[in-house]
Amino acid sequence: MRLGAMFGDMFRSLFKRPVTELYPFRKEPAPSRLRGALTYNPAKCTGCQLCVKDCPSNAIELITIDKANKRFVMRYYMDRCTFCAQCVQNCRFGCLGMSNEQWEMAALNKEAFTVHYGREEDLQKLLSTNPHE
Repeated sequence: MRLGAMFGDMFRSLFKRPVTELYPFRKEPAPSRLRGALTYNPAKCTGCQLCVKDCPSNAIELITIDKANKRFVMRYYMDRCTFCAQCVQNCRFGCLGMSNEQWEMAALNKEAFTVHYGREEDLQKLLSTNPHE
């Protein structure tokens, strides 16, 4: 960069307002195609496990409670997820999605990044048999 061009940029920036956003105090709406946290609809899931096979970061586990009655619990590790949405694209039944509303996911401990999705009774059964998970 030439010295004259640099001084021109510096002089113009003296009279411009800062472009910093006041994020925590004034929130803008998220873009509609933003890939946030994974959402799961257990009513549509058939247990084909394509989402588990296609996840490049092993962030999804599908635990079978009762295959005949289509009862599954999904364990989702947000700290492993790369938010590539490959699992969403390969889901044949539309039970997975990426939320554009849940994208602020900071936490102080790692336990908050392991999320269990499923029916409430299935979650209670799973967590009562494996309380450390």
